[in-house]
Amino acid sequence: MSIENQQNYGNDSLSTLEEKDKVRLRPGVIFGSDGIEGCRHTLVEIVANARDEAQEGFGDLIEVFRYKDKSMEVRDRGRGIPLEYNTKEQKYNWEIVFTILYGGGKYNNNSGSNYQYSIGLNGLGTAATQFASEYMDVEVYRDGHKYTLHFEKGDNIGGLNKEKYDYEHTGSIIKWKPDLDVFNDIDIPLSFYQETLKRQAIVNKGITFKLYDEETDETFVYSYENGIIDYVKEINGDSGITEPQYFEFETRGRDREDKEEYKLKIEVAFVFNNENTMLEYYHNSSYLEYGGSPDKAVDSGFSSQIHSFLKDRNKYNKNEKRATFTDIKDSLILVTNTFSTVTSYENQTKKAITNKFIQEAMTNFLKEKLEIYFIENKLDLERIMDQVLINKRSREKAELTRIDVKKKLSKGMDNFANKVKKFVDCRTKDKDKRELFIVEGDSALGSTKMGRDAEFQAIIPVRGKILNCLKSDYDKIFKNDIIIDLLKVLGCGVEIKSKHKDLNTFDIEKLNWNKVIICTDADVDGFQIRTLILTMLYVLTPTLIEQGYVYIAESPLYEITDSKDNVYFAYSENEKSKVIKKIKSNYKLQRSKGLGENEPDMMWQTTMNPETRRLIQVTPSEVHATREAFELFLGDNLAGRKEFIFEHGYKYIDESDVG
Repeated sequence: MSIENQQNYGNDSLSTLEEKDKVRLRPGVIFGSDGIEGCRHTLVEIVANARDEAQEGFGDLIEVFRYKDKSMEVRDRGRGIPLEYNTKEQKYNWEIVFTILYGGGKYNNNSGSNYQYSIGLNGLGTAATQFASEYMDVEVYRDGHKYTLHFEKGDNIGGLNKEKYDYEHTGSIIKWKPDLDVFNDIDIPLSFYQETLKRQAIVNKGITFKLYDEETDETFVYSYENGIIDYVKEINGDSGITEPQYFEFETRGRDREDKEEYKLKIEVAFVFNNENTMLEYYHNSSYLEYGGSPDKAVDSGFSSQIHSFLKDRNKYNKNEKRATFTDIKDSLILVTNTFSTVTSYENQTKKAITNKFIQEAMTNFLKEKLEIYFIENKLDLERIMDQVLINKRSREKAELTRIDVKKKLSKGMDNFANKVKKFVDCRTKDKDKRELFIVEGDSALGSTKMGRDAEFQAIIPVRGKILNCLKSDYDKIFKNDIIIDLLKVLGCGVEIKSKHKDLNTFDIEKLNWNKVIICTDADVDGFQIRTLILTMLYVLTPTLIEQGYVYIAESPLYEITDSKDNVYFAYSENEKSKVIKKIKSNYKLQRSKGLGENEPDMMWQTTMNPETRRLIQVTPSEVHATREAFELFLGDNLAGRKEFIFEHGYKYIDESDVG
């Protein structure tokens, strides 16, 4: 080591190196991840600092830039970060802010220092972001000067530069590019910027957040003059069953007797709504994805009060179980926004808080406010109680349905071949080879059974027309033996569209087949049965369609025999014309028979042989169009159906059975 390097290698240098390596070598510890989640957190931290200034009353505009090269920039109109020499700390402020973890001006918040309700209470964000960046450029405007700093891979290059400057306003500008040597992904999508800034606008009333995106050349502006109540009204729209409510409260307390006392501010906004539901919790402007203390407080406050009023007004049936928060939140839009001068986060990513005092104070506050609200707004209370009971009874009915369906589908699953009437299994147990033919009626069962390859082709007949699953409720659907038998044979369970997610029993790994082939006659009845089977699969097992397991076996329309007794099959009018043209003369033409009347060798050749059959795969790209068609023809849209028949019905008259 040279003398010059020895002189530069002092205690301060060693300290900085250690600080830098804590971030660059182990970003997951600081940012929660070394992937895109950790990278995204750098944006959150720098925006948080700008927001802290605005929250204290210094500047009401924060601008964020998203650049094509994955760098980003945050501009505020605050007082400007102090960067010059700090006699108390015996070092420059820029070193404290940008090169020392847990540095900065956000400590001792409870004693009335710089930031009362800060997002970045631990002072970690700015220095950690700098250390994790390929480069960072800093501009600060204050005290009649412009200050600049430049960092590369955690090291300052060129020190602090200062020049006199006539600026329009004070403030700080930080531009940085996350380092691919630190994070394995730095491509933060536009949607994350939008979501982050919108959330900040929601919980920081009166502060405007502007986003400029270089990639799309678009500008986005987020501002909520009245904060969370404006947001609740936005989500509520015109479909609320009550009027939006807003409560706020300030208090002081401590998590334990031996802990320090701290300030707490609570804001709650909510409305009951049948179409939209949402619960969001924020603390010191951080979105709490997992909630923690506020989530528990809301659950406890709403559950106890609503149960109390339901009980007092004799709304429960005899021996009925009490309503739970699940039944309440199924019709609730609610946002809480809390601020405290002492916060216990679960970890650095701030997705949940654990303060005992916040939970207790918020629970008591909600109980008190809700009791007053319910007493003073009897009409709202009646609507809420009625809706909560509807949700509760619907959930309980759905749970019984789920248990019933699970019982029906699991009964005999290990040996379903013996449990399902007229189901004919194949020999192989290799799921990659097994094919299930769903055929029309018992007569078709006979011909397909004799015409199949029993090694890998199984058959189940559909007896008559199955239920239209788009127009039937789950209770009726799952009492239908044909549907239950089909589901048993499929083996993969069901996907039930319900707000009660626990109803789903679907597992694609349990599907017993590589192909599910619908095989019906090429006539009006056959098309209708095919459509009803497809509708059943679309309603109960849509993933089978989306992942390409479902096929339609094309049946020939015509059988054409030439003078030498050669037989040709035509699957369309166009093919019929081509065959006739090829034969030229002396041919016999007849409509193809129904599946049940076909000889086994003909069934094998036209419908079942993988080498010669024609299968139409119901592909993922057709799912959207299929859904619209199903809902038009088989759903409740009577007006749409009439309009379609009026416009297009004439095209299908010749194919109808109307005499």
